[in-house]
Amino acid sequence: MQTIDSMKAPEAGAMPVARKTTASGAAYFEAGEGETLVLIHGVGMRLEAWAPQIEAFSRTHRVIAVDMPGHGGSGKLPAGSTLKEFVAWFGRFLDDMAIARANVAGHSMGALISGGAAATFADRISRVAYLNGVYRRDPAAKAAVQARAAAIRTSGVDKEGPLLRWFGDDPQSQRARELTRAWLEAVDPEGYAIAYNAFAGGDETYADCWPSVTCPALFLTGSGDPNSTPEMAERMASLTPNGWARIVDGHRHMVNLTAPGTVNALMAEWLTCKEEPV
Repeated sequence: MQTIDSMKAPEAGAMPVARKTTASGAAYFEAGEGETLVLIHGVGMRLEAWAPQIEAFSRTHRVIAVDMPGHGGSGKLPAGSTLKEFVAWFGRFLDDMAIARANVAGHSMGALISGGAAATFADRISRVAYLNGVYRRDPAAKAAVQARAAAIRTSGVDKEGPLLRWFGDDPQSQRARELTRAWLEAVDPEGYAIAYNAFAGGDETYADCWPSVTCPALFLTGSGDPNSTPEMAERMASLTPNGWARIVDGHRHMVNLTAPGTVNALMAEWLTCKEEPV
């Protein structure tokens, strides 16, 4: 396991974003020119969660950050949608944007979508980055996430639980914690419930596909992430022909916000890896 100390970078801010909307109702923000990099956030978040990465990579790439269904400005998918429906939604987004091929980075639920895209329409994915994504949860973790998914319908969007899991009690993450709380407070409860249900049941949907994913694949997480664990990242990397794991020491789930300098450096490394022949 390669563990990496976090590098300092400008603190993530609540970047104001003027969205555009595709014909299918997906909201997105676009900046920069060059090779395309698409960013997909996780459950309860919105595209602003990628602010440090948008700022860095729009200098060298065409960066497109998209609001996941039911989040930010994007319309919801139907109740009961599974991870496969979210992956199909992403395929439609690429169609609407006339993107034939792209680098795709996803965080948390967005990682599951990006992995599903690499497995389902590999000819359209140049590289895949799987940030803080899950893989084959153990029985206790599976039961816990399914219980949280079921509770949303009766109790609404839990904010304190995710903040504790994602940040712990680290005082250095206070700004990122405040931003994350604001996004959780603003999320549409129905859209959140639909996405969380797909997230809870999605850890094995594409788990068998990694040996057939031949594009460069980065598996990144924080050393202290209790749910998207370093062991998961290492296992997926070991199964993927052109995959490698990077573990950011001393950070948890929202590592793209709490260690943006390190994450940006590792993603820059990933973006320079040569593609496999199509």
